[in-house]
Amino acid sequence: MFRMVKTEIWKLKRYHMIWAGVFLMLLSVVLTLFSTTALDGTVWTFAFFTEQVIKNNATTIFPMCIALIAGYIIAREGKDDTLKSIMTIPVPYSRLLCGKLLVCALLSLFFGLVSAAFTVIAVFVMGFSGMSATSVLQTFIQIILNCLFLYIAVMPVIAFAARIPNGHMLGTIIAFVYGYGGMFASGNATLANVYPVTASLGLISYRSYDPAVHWNVLICLFSMIAVLMITAVFVFTAKGNVPVKAAKKHKKTITKKGW
Repeated sequence: MFRMVKTEIWKLKRYHMIWAGVFLMLLSVVLTLFSTTALDGTVWTFAFFTEQVIKNNATTIFPMCIALIAGYIIAREGKDDTLKSIMTIPVPYSRLLCGKLLVCALLSLFFGLVSAAFTVIAVFVMGFSGMSATSVLQTFIQIILNCLFLYIAVMPVIAFAARIPNGHMLGTIIAFVYGYGGMFASGNATLANVYPVTASLGLISYRSYDPAVHWNVLICLFSMIAVLMITAVFVFTAKGNVPVKAAKKHKKTITKKGW
């Protein structure tokens, strides 16, 4: 498995789609900056801005982003016509899929790091108050861990889409709707703890200082375990979708010989 993960990491150098993920992390911060001009009378501090970035990541940007990139990485084997060659080696498709999902988990940590860096830079440029070494460290920890937990929440969608030929775009759409549903789930304390997207916020103690916010960390943790179990079922029952190319039929031409 280690060699497989290492190989997948080396393959990432060929994928320009990774830059799309970096762009989407920047877009999340930019959208949050635009919202600062829409909320009149709101005192924007470093902590408040960070919370808004985390909310945008969870409900609009990151689930769609990681589903798109993970689906692309998985689908490339079929599009590059390398899957059928890999399947000739005694490596089960489920193991190959596990290796790719582990690499995508590392990617989610990387995107979290990028998002946190963009957040700190934006706060520095805008001059919001409340920035300190402690708050910067907390921002990096919360955003990075939130991206990892969000990836875990979306993993069943990614694993399910991997079972469908060219299903990564469908998975991206489902992930977007799935993430956006977190906005509605957050309105109910019980549902917020159970719904995997918002449960990721509970695991990083999002706005825990607010008396109106109640997180049950144990339920949030069980929610993450549940999606991991669902993912495992999808992964270990998956079969490789090797694209079958139609063979060209060559018409036999009968040449009549003259006598």
